Amino acid sequence: MRVLIVEDEPYLAEAIRDGLRLEAIAADIAGDGDTALEMLSINTYDIAVLDRDIPGPSGDEIAKRIVASGSGMPILMLTAADRLDDKASGFGLGADDYLTKPFEMQELVMRLRALDRRRAHARPPVREIAGLRLDPFRREVYRDGRYVALTRKQFAVLEVLVAAEGGVVSAEELLERAWDENADPFTNAVRITVSALRKRLGEPWVIATVPGVGYRIDTAPVAGHGGGDRG
Repeated sequence: MRVLIVEDEPYLAEAIRDGLRLEAIAADIAGDGDTALEMLSINTYDIAVLDRDIPGPSGDEIAKRIVASGSGMPILMLTAADRLDDKASGFGLGADDYLTKPFEMQELVMRLRALDRRRAHARPPVREIAGLRLDPFRREVYRDGRYVALTRKQFAVLEVLVAAEGGVVSAEELLERAWDENADPFTNAVRITVSALRKRLGEPWVIATVPGVGYRIDTAPVAGHGGGDRG
């Protein structure tokens, strides 16, 4: 299990990290909201432990981003507030559990393990098509048995295309499902991301461009075809 601890009190954050490591739980620390969002975009975590009151984007904002990403990552919120309405608002944002400071490390460990078990039971199915193997739970992609490292956005785009099972997905739909609600509808981000994704997956190109319509997974890719690198 790998956990992201978002906590701006350095001594508390380090104590949590060290305590979790003693329980064989890997943990990284983010001391503010901006760092947390950056780490979430780079690394894959099983659970996020969020302090609500942190510098930069708040724990609440980070929780919203995690939920909006569709990753299904469980969220455990930490707070000094013990009022029922505070807890209600946290759960309303998508928190899966709540722990009030101060707390016992063993209780945190038990809650994390319970969340991890619950998450394991809700694993989305692994999808396979045209030599691609996409595991949404582990956030891993393989091409003909070869692991392919993708950025978070590239994975999101590929996940939508694979789910379509060879059907055409428009650039507008990709923008709606793989970007946030503030994305510019006139941006060329989709074309750029698909182009980079093709290169990561390698030849023969497995993502075909359907001119004027969108993109699809080519179920019978041929080297040098499949829409090339035109986007």
